[in-house]
Amino acid sequence: MDERLRSRTGWRQAAKRFLKGAVLAGYRVMTMILPVRSDVIVIESNLGRNAAGNPRYIYEEMVRRGLDQKYRIYYILDRPERVSLPGRAVKVKNFRLRFYYVMAVAGIWVSDTRFPNDIKKRKKTVYLQTWHGTPLKKLALDMEEIHMENEDSLEAYKESFRKNAATWDYLIAQSEFAAAIFRRAFAFQGRMLLCGYPRNDRLFAWNRPNEIARLRRKYKIPDGKKVMLYAPTWRDDDFFGNGRYRFATEMDFDAMKQAFAGEWVLLVKYHYLVEDTRDFGRWKGFVYRFGGDCDITELYLTADLLITDYSSVMFDYSLLGRPMFFYAYDLVYYRDTLRGFYFDFEKEAPGPISSTTQELICQICEYRPEEYRERAEAFAKRYHSAENGTASKTLVDLIERCMEERKRPGRTAGKEERSD
Repeated sequence: MDERLRSRTGWRQAAKRFLKGAVLAGYRVMTMILPVRSDVIVIESNLGRNAAGNPRYIYEEMVRRGLDQKYRIYYILDRPERVSLPGRAVKVKNFRLRFYYVMAVAGIWVSDTRFPNDIKKRKKTVYLQTWHGTPLKKLALDMEEIHMENEDSLEAYKESFRKNAATWDYLIAQSEFAAAIFRRAFAFQGRMLLCGYPRNDRLFAWNRPNEIARLRRKYKIPDGKKVMLYAPTWRDDDFFGNGRYRFATEMDFDAMKQAFAGEWVLLVKYHYLVEDTRDFGRWKGFVYRFGGDCDITELYLTADLLITDYSSVMFDYSLLGRPMFFYAYDLVYYRDTLRGFYFDFEKEAPGPISSTTQELICQICEYRPEEYRERAEAFAKRYHSAENGTASKTLVDLIERCMEERKRPGRTAGKEERSD
């Protein structure tokens, strides 16, 4: 029986490899015989796991301008049936036949992560890489160890990243600090755009009482309660498999509820890579869980304070000027072994750092904003100096210029733009 089971497993794996090879061969043929189209745009957020982040807000600006009626926009998703989009974008399921077709013919790619290296970008396709955060933790070519699932070696991971970043035509950043790291860590040779992040435009536009009240109703936050948002990052070495990571925390939710339930609620936001079935039922009415498919930008606006660890949410949330607390129970391991940092986190964090839940509780209860005002101002000046609430407009202007460029005489899609 065991031998037959192994045989079936081996046959299935061989069949999958053959099918993948055939599909990729078909993709290569499409890139050779089909024209790059000046009216097709492909957008993907967070590896297709949701429709959020920078690409989502670029798309929404396109809808606001009516460009979803001018261009054929395709949004790549793992589960299209679970995602609602405004406008006329076509939702395309990841790694199905239509996915390969639209990737082959698109004039513009927009992503905040990486398309697979097997999906070769054509020379006449413009790739706008928005990335997804200012770095505290080391990235890509700067990493000294690798603990991620499905990565055989550090050198292989770096080479894969280097090849991918070589296809990016544009890359955006929140600050000179981030731009310098991105250039080195990604070996990026394209054009860097210091324009801020589209996902943060709403932190400027919607930071008003009426909008915050609307969002609180949307997320069913009880009237009269203050809001804590807990949004930690993922841990490279703590996963279930197949790109699914655990919700890594040592927070004592019983202690948090006992300390704060009368006045506060706690929103727990998973990173988009986290898929954890942890049951929060015992803290019902105090803890509200939001999965990776929820757009954290709106949660920022509802939150009176943020609790995080090493996540780039710290850079975005600091735009609101509200208190931040850093629950860093594994600081030494994360900093010295798992990832490494680009700056002295303990010295520059714009809020208190704790290693236990009880310490965190005390810091929240005894918080005095004046003690962190100078540090918070320095943090904002260094790490999101390019943010001004107009990133979406800037990038959609760029997309329009790129698409209109293709319509000039001599560059008509379907004639000269056939083969790369």
